[in-house]
This record gives sequence, structure tokens and C-alpha cells, in this order.
Amino acid sequence: MMAGYGDDPHAVGGPARHIPVLLAEVMEALSPKTGEVVVDGTFGAGGYTKAILASGASVVAIDRDPDAIAAGRAIEQQSGGRLRLVQAPFSTLDEHVESADGVVLDIGISSMQIDQAERGFSFRADGPLDMRMAQAGLSAADVVNSFKVGDLARIFGFLGEERHAGRIARMIESRRQKHPFERTLDLADAIETHIGRAPKDKIHPATRVFQALRIFVNDELGELAKALFAAERVLKPGGRLAVVTFHSLEDRIVKRFIADRADAATGSRHLPEAQARSATFKKIGSGVTPGEAEISANPRARSARLRAAIRTDAPPRAGDFSIFGLPKLPDPKLPGPKHPGVERPGER
Repeated sequence: MMAGYGDDPHAVGGPARHIPVLLAEVMEALSPKTGEVVVDGTFGAGGYTKAILASGASVVAIDRDPDAIAAGRAIEQQSGGRLRLVQAPFSTLDEHVESADGVVLDIGISSMQIDQAERGFSFRADGPLDMRMAQAGLSAADVVNSFKVGDLARIFGFLGEERHAGRIARMIESRRQKHPFERTLDLADAIETHIGRAPKDKIHPATRVFQALRIFVNDELGELAKALFAAERVLKPGGRLAVVTFHSLEDRIVKRFIADRADAATGSRHLPEAQARSATFKKIGSGVTPGEAEISANPRARSARLRAAIRTDAPPRAGDFSIFGLPKLPDPKLPGPKHPGVERPGER
């Protein structure tokens, strides 16, 4: 299960039990059968994988979080050889399986990651300002303490949809010169003090900034786009794609990808006939959201949306990021300030 982005970590109670979101709907979209191979690109705690295994299908489960892979070894051992765990970004799924009958992606952050203060994803409890799913690379603290104000404002504004992005970025620049941000509550409290919080506000003032930092540090939108292209390459004709998102930015990417791939036209009557393209996917219905019963049982599911499509027999197209309309942000994969002598994002 992935947590909804609108959650206020201060308002949520104790650790949430792992509950796979829209499980019945995902299984209906995938329709796994004995002998088939399904890629679970976001293994997490294995909710979807367990259901797929129960259907008789085999699973290649991917997760870049080493903790998730370690916790899943018991399921792998009990699967009778029908589950293979892979520690890797799900954007590389086509490097770990040649063909598949289904691909499922559950985008976002898992309840287990949120509930572990030492991972630094939440400010429900104090922890290091980390947020790295793979537990390697640029951390949230690196970003907050080294990126230029303009870059921070763009990250907070686009990825967090934070209307006070500029004000918060300037506050961070001023404060970090005296004392760098290293803890989650330090950053959250500084934002609340600077922006304020009205009694009617449903979420903590730092929620959107934390969301933006997490998405940026883990390059979540870029990973999703690459994973969709990879799924197109590995799915067999008739293979099914199911993607669960929790935020409008993610959902927009999935929606645009399916719409683009289901469009067999040239895109312009002025283009030569040689450039005509075949549809690589057939859309399955429209976005599916949880019902009241599921939201009541699992409040973190309230922002979830499932989109699905069936692969045609047309050859895969080249991956073109322009269909997503993503803005140019600093590169989160470049070395951070702990790597002296290397140009950092925001300094180009």
C-alpha cells in the first residue's frame, strides 16, 4: 500500500498496517492465470505479489529499497520458485524480464517507510532528513542545504504544488547559513514557524515541501515515465498494465502515456503517411478510485486511482518524455555536497 500525498504526518495515528490499495480492482485488471508471468514493479510489503501468486501465476518482484527485498525473502522461499525478487529501480524492469503477461506498479511511498522515523520520510516523529528509497545517493538534507533558492522554489512549487514555495526557499537559505537542516522536525517546525498555520488548515504547512523533496530525491516522476516505456517493451500482445497512483502529477503521466499509446493516428494531418503509427495499448475503462468502504478501512487509500491498459501486437515506440510535459528540474542523480570537486545540481 502506498500512502496518499495529502496525509498530514502529525495528524495520523500510530503505524499503519500494510494494506494493498484497490487490490480487487488491480487483480481484475491483471487477470493473472496459472503459468503466466507478472512483474510487480513496486514490491513493497508484497501485497499484490501475494495475491498474484495465489492465482497461480509467477512473479518477478522489483524494489529498490533493500529493506523491502530483505523482508520479502520469506515469501520468495515459500513460493516454490514462482517468485523472484530483484533489488533495482522499477524503471529498469525490462532488464530483469524478457517478456511478461502483466505489469503492476503501485506508485509512491509505502506505509513501512513512513512509519520508520530513521528513514526520514515523515515528520510524525523526528528522524534524519533522508528520504532515499534506495538508501543511497543524494539525500533530502543534501538538497535543502546546498541547492540554490531558485531550484528549491521550483522543486517545492512543481512537485509539491506549494503556493509559498519562494518564501519557504528563501527562509531555508537564510537559516541553513547559520545551522544546516539535518532532522525532519527541524525543517517541519521551521516551515510552520515561517508560514504559520490557521486553525482551519487540514494539513501541516510542511506537508507539501516534504512531498516535493521525496519525489525529487527519488526522481519518482522520471522513474514512473521510464517504467511505463519499459512495460511497453516487455508486455506480450494481450498483456495487461495496471498502475495505481496517489497524486495528480503521477496520474497525469499515466493518463497521458495510455492516451498517447492508444492513439494510432499520426497526430497531424500534415505528417507524411510513412510516419503513421500503430496503437501499442488499448485503454481499459477510465480511472478507478476506492469506494467508501475501502477508504473507511484504509484512509491512506483516499487519493488512489487505478488506470489500466492492454498491450496490442504493435511494436513498442521510442520513449519520448515530451508527451508528459514535465518541467526541467535539477538532476537528482548528480553527486551532492558530500562529493567535493563535483558540480552540484543548481550550480550549472
